[in-house]
Amino acid sequence: QVQLVESGGGSVHPGGSLRLSCLASGVPYRGNCIGWFRQAPGKEREGVASIYTNGGSPYYADSVKGRFTISQDNAKNTVWLQMNNLKPDDTAMYLCAANFCPGISWLSLSTADFVYWGQGTQVTVSS
Repeated sequence: QVQLVESGGGSVHPGGSLRLSCLASGVPYRGNCIGWFRQAPGKEREGVASIYTNGGSPYYADSVKGRFTISQDNAKNTVWLQMNNLKPDDTAMYLCAANFCPGISWLSLSTADFVYWGQGTQVTVSS
């Protein structure tokens, strides 16, 4: 059974930082696309960043480029999302998602391309 468990959310002031983690279990870690998504109340779920567990360049939404960094530790089956210079618009539930990827060309930020989802961790940015 595939499980994705997120942690690291919280409340910060604008300009602050948080690091989210996603622990994947129940599936071979290698050969997957793992993504971070977010959903604010009343808004559609949107992709933030994704990474191919076999390596290669990650994929970022324009809204977070230069502020967020996705990284991974294969030995720990963990993907992180380092979020810097947070803004109130970044307030949302952040969810980790995964799916098998035949190759890095399959990397995307579309919710339709991910099968397995975690429960999410809340990020609130306010003054």
